[in-house]
Amino acid sequence: MSDNDVVLKPKTKPKVDRPKLYKIILVNDDYTPREFVVMVLKAVFRMSEETCYRVMMTAHKLGTCVVMVCAKDIAETKATEAIDLAKEAGFPLMFTTEPEE
Repeated sequence: MSDNDVVLKPKTKPKVDRPKLYKIILVNDDYTPREFVVMVLKAVFRMSEETCYRVMMTAHKLGTCVVMVCAKDIAETKATEAIDLAKEAGFPLMFTTEPEE
């Protein structure tokens, strides 16, 4: 090799794993009015009236319903915000978060 030869090394990009996604789950209860659940879903999760109603009815019929799938910190923040709104109004509305499989 002479001094003018350039040796190129292949560039490697480090593989970055995507953050694990979390599900926000609405848990049905027998005390929170349907209208209030729809209002919370609209306010916290920015859903349309129709989508809120479908999510609320699915939770009502099946016991739970996945509301949203997102990053862990967003999921925990939104679930806490929704629970706090319900507590302020005196309702036991519950949202949980769990990792997506």
